[in-house]
This record gives sequence, C-alpha cells and structure tokens, in this order.
Amino acid sequence: MKLARLARVCYQRRWLVVAAWIVGALAVLVLGYGFAAKPLNDFTGGSSQSATAKKLLDEHFPARSGDTITLAVRADAGVRSPAAKARVTRAIDRLGRTPHVASVSSPYDVPGQISKDGRTAFATANLAVPSDDMPASAVTKLIKDVRSDAGPVRIELGGAAIDSAETAGGGSSEGIGVLAAVVILLIAFGSVLAMGLPIVTALLGIGSGLGLIALIAHVLPAPSFGPIVAALIGIGVGIDYALFIVTRYREELAAGKEPEDATVTAVTTAGRAVLFAGSTVVIALMGLFIMQQKLFDAVAVAAGVAVLMTMLAAVTLLPALLGFTGRSIDRLRVPGLGRARRPLAERWARVVQRHPVVTGLCAAALLLVLAVPALSMRLSLPDSSTQPHDTSGYAANRIMAEGFGPGTAAPLVIVTRGGNPAPVAAAVGAAPGVAAVQPPRTSPDGAVSMIMAFPTTGAQDAATPRLVHRLRDDVLPGVTQGTGLRAYVGGQNAASIDFADDVQTRLPWLIAVVVGLSLLLLVALVRSLTVALQAAVMNLLSIAAAYGVLTAVVQWGWAGRLLGFPTSMPVTTWVPLMMFPILFGLSMDYEVFLVSRIRESHEAGVPTREAVARGLAGTARVITAAAAIMVMVFLSVLLGANVAVKQIGLGLGVAILIDATVVRMVLVPALMELFGERNWWLPRPIARLLPRRRTEPAQERPGVPVRG
Repeated sequence: MKLARLARVCYQRRWLVVAAWIVGALAVLVLGYGFAAKPLNDFTGGSSQSATAKKLLDEHFPARSGDTITLAVRADAGVRSPAAKARVTRAIDRLGRTPHVASVSSPYDVPGQISKDGRTAFATANLAVPSDDMPASAVTKLIKDVRSDAGPVRIELGGAAIDSAETAGGGSSEGIGVLAAVVILLIAFGSVLAMGLPIVTALLGIGSGLGLIALIAHVLPAPSFGPIVAALIGIGVGIDYALFIVTRYREELAAGKEPEDATVTAVTTAGRAVLFAGSTVVIALMGLFIMQQKLFDAVAVAAGVAVLMTMLAAVTLLPALLGFTGRSIDRLRVPGLGRARRPLAERWARVVQRHPVVTGLCAAALLLVLAVPALSMRLSLPDSSTQPHDTSGYAANRIMAEGFGPGTAAPLVIVTRGGNPAPVAAAVGAAPGVAAVQPPRTSPDGAVSMIMAFPTTGAQDAATPRLVHRLRDDVLPGVTQGTGLRAYVGGQNAASIDFADDVQTRLPWLIAVVVGLSLLLLVALVRSLTVALQAAVMNLLSIAAAYGVLTAVVQWGWAGRLLGFPTSMPVTTWVPLMMFPILFGLSMDYEVFLVSRIRESHEAGVPTREAVARGLAGTARVITAAAAIMVMVFLSVLLGANVAVKQIGLGLGVAILIDATVVRMVLVPALMELFGERNWWLPRPIARLLPRRRTEPAQERPGVPVRG
C-alpha cells in the first residue's frame, strides 16, 4: 500500500522529514507575511442593482468612489454656540489632516448637516481609498485625539474604517484555543509527550498553510475574515487529525507491535480515515464556488489550503515524530490522567441499542426543536449599530440616529441616467418608509445623477429590505416606464441587502452540491449507501440545530450579552454560508473515524450490532477529546471584538458539540441498530464502479476479543 510505504519512509528518515518541515514552514511564513497582500472586503460584485449603481458612481463621480468617515457631534447647548463651534472646527481640521482623507464637508457650510433642534450635527470626510486601505494606526490616533478633545461637546467618529480599527488587534484568541487543547490532550493521554505530538504537528501544518494563504492572496484576494476562518479550521482539524493517529499508534503499541509497525498501522488505518475526512472538508469548501463571488472563492481556497497542509503534516511529519518517541510516548505522565473509560462508552452503546426507537426519536426531536429559530433567520452585514457600546463607531451611530433618525446611517443612493431625475426624487420622497430625500446631484460630465434617500428605519431593521424591494419593484418602474430614464437603487445598505438575497438564492444549490459530493466520498470509503445517507441526514439535522441556536443567541438575543454580543442583530450574511460546507465536512470527520472502525470490525467477521458497540467504545474517548478541542478553539473567538467572527465561532462550536454528543453517541448507534445488516447495503452497479480495497483484519486487544 502506498500509504504504508509513505509512513515507513517518513519513520525511517525522520531527521530529514522533520528538518524539511521546519525549514519549509519558516520559509513560507517569512515570504507570506513579508509580502502579504491587502484584504478585499467588497461584496458588491455581480449584476445586482447596487453593483450597477456603484459602477456608475465610480465612473461618473470619481471623487466619491472612496468610503467615508462621519464625524458626529452632540452639544446640549447647541452646535452653533461659540464654544461648540470651536471644538467642532478643531476636530474637522484634525480629520482633514488624516492620511487619505480627500475632503471634509463642514456642517457649518453644507445645509442639512445640523438637526432641527440645533443640538446635533455631522461632518462627512470623503476618503481617497477604500476603508480597508486606511492605516489602522492613523485611524486609531484620530479616534483618540477627537474623543479626548471633545470637552463639553461630544464628538464621535463612525464609518467602516472606524469599525475596522476598533475591532482589530487585542491579541489572537486562537492562542486560548490552543491552550485549551493542551489541557484536553493532557486529560485524554495523561502524558506530556503524547500531548505535545498533535500540538507540534498541527502548529507546523497550519503555520505553513497560513504562509501559503498570504501568498495566494496576491492572486485571489480574500476578505479580512478569510485567514481567521482558515486558522480556526486548520488548528481544529490539525490537532484532531494528529490525535486520531496518535491514539491508534498507542493502541497498536499496547497490542505488542514494534514502534515502526505501529506507526505504519496507525497511518494506514486512522491516517487513511484522516485523508478521507480532510478531503471531504476540502471538497465541501470548494462548494463555495457555487456562490460565484470571488471573495468566497478566496475563502474556500484559503481554508482548503489550511486543511490540506494539516492533512499532509498528519501523514508525513507525525510518523517522523513518532520515530523519535518510539515506546517512550507515554513518558512524563501526569498522575491521575489518561485512564481509559472504554467500558462506559460500550455500556452506553448497548443502552442505546436496546432502545433504538426511543433514543433515536428523542435525539431527532431535540435537534428539530433547536432548529426552529432558524426559520426566522434574517441576514445582514454588521454596521456601527452592532458594535460594542464603548466604541466610537457605535456612539456616532447613536448620535446620528437620535438627531436625524435611524435611517441616516443607512442611506440609499439612487443613481439615474437618460433623463430628468426630478420625478424620481419626488416619487422616492413620497414613498412610505422614506424619511427624507436630498435634491439630485448631476455628475461633472452630465451623464448620471445621484439622489440620496434616507429610510425611516436602520440598516438592521427588517423594514429596510422591504423598502428597497418596494422602490425597485413598484416606485421606480412606475415613474420611469416609457421615459427612457433608468434608475438603480444602490449604496452600502442596498449592497448588503442584495448580498443577502444572493446568499438565500444560492444556498440551496450549495447544500445540494456539498451533500452530493460528500456522499460519493463516504460511499467509496465505507462501501455502503445506507451509512452514507444516514450520515447526510444526521449532518443536515445537526447543522440546522446549530443555525437555530445561532439565530436564538444573535437575532433573538437569548444569552447574547453573556456570550459577548453587544445587542441583538441579524445573522451576518456570510456566516451561515460559510458554516454549511465547513460543518458538513467536519461532521464527516467524526463519521468517517467512527464508521471506519465499525466497518473494520464487521469485515473481520463481527456481527453489526457487536461491531457498532466496539466501534463506539473504541472511538468515543478520542472523538470526545477531538470535539472538545474544536469546540474550545471555535468558542475562543467569543473573546474578540469582531461580531461577525464571534458569530461563526459560536455556530461552529455549537454544531461540533451537538455532532459529537447527540449525533455520534445517540443517533448513529440507534440508526445502525435499526438497520442491522442492511447498514452495509450497496447496489451492485455502484459496487462494480468502486475500487476494491484491502482492509487490515481487526487486531485482538486486551478486553476486546475478536469474534469470528
């Protein structure tokens, strides 16, 4: 077998393999982060109205092609008072000196930038570059200077550049996840040396992966959350994959094998499952190409590279490291830890097998109940109103909402061409849900006009998307039909709505492709259509339950403050989209590891019922440890400030917890008990298409005799 030869070569030439990994990882990291590409967070691509509007604005209003920073002012004595005016003018001058600020419109010079009661005002700074290109240090210093110089006047700053600067930094929470993994591995193995092998393997694998991701970003630019998601997945699966192989290696040593033969067996059994599981994750991630969004293509490639490098480390670097440890893998033991509890898992499996209908129905009912909130899920992109309440961005949003209305921070930009824009402005202004409309402004070349409309509701309100659709479907066609005039509803608010609509339209296709490809892989591994279909249904149930919990926490606000979410908000548009392929692939990891052990026993002549009990008993401990590691890595991002990243961390963590407990420990044994020998049903036409594979006979282990 090729995998066996690879394991033996890596074991025998361990010095060369380890040196190559260390040198290679360092080289890629230095190159990647020394020449890292800038992130790209533009979700406005495609043929939507907002994309067309943005293209027209970029072509005909070049001075407004950059993003903006809003300086919000609140003065109870009035913003026109001499003291307030002096403070505001000083803040505007400071804003104008910030790098890449092209111009600033003062509220004392531009009509409409002071509220009717005279206590609220705002200035708008037009940036010459996208907000992502603003230097974070300069923005952070600007925030500090403006807030510290406010005096009796409250001055705050808002905008995408402000939000990015305030949610960046603060340390990497992934380090906390790795620390938690160390503790869990110590509990599982009871040995410092055994614990260290998965950690070292995963860190070298993900380190080289992140370096490659930074280089690939020059060709395929990724959004700012791309490397974070890739790191989360890479650390989680990297430790888990190495954990599976180390666990099997220790079992083979306990069965009396020599270290080299134990390494080969571990790689050809657990390592083979790792390759199939990792391939499933990568293929599931590639399903994101269905979205036809370059940014998601980049995220898919980045996360796929991270998984591939951890897979490669597990089957090459880890065998080399095992060559150094030999039989000493359990040295440096921690007293009281690492004791096997295999009989407990086996007893639990037999309880489930004695009552498969009751336990299966209870588990399925629990998942369905948890999934109910997902039916009301709303999607949107975070803005200043969803940021932590101590940030300047949130404070600026509140000042603007209280002084001018909640829709001030969520303007709609109507772009017209081919006629008189005045009727469009009048029709939009008269539409229900529109608070105010600015007069049309014509581009310098006279080709297009721009109309700013302010909704009565904020960007996160459910009424705002309904307003955008009503303007597009009813109001604008009614005023432009037969006139030759064309009107497009755009702006950041409309772009967010279009992005959410696009996700909701394409998500079913993503689900179909990911499920279909994953089924093919699992059928090829376990040679059973029944088991593959069971896995697909169970994975869909666990993901739906995770969606439900995410909606209840983030959108409904259940325990949201406790988990670090500053306010209730819609689910970030890209989060459920990213969660599905990631979770479907990761769920297959545990399915592959469990079912491959069951299949191994069954092919050695053990009846299905006994094989299921043995498989669960033999894998429960390692699956529990692996799941606990992933859960802690994913949930560690709740300590950060980025609300979108916190959402995906919460969703992934909850899903893995559900999958490793309710699904693997209850649904799998219950369903396999109900299906009996029909678990291994494979139609003959499919069987003829699949390559035959040799399976190593199950080895007799202490306390678990092999039955012929």
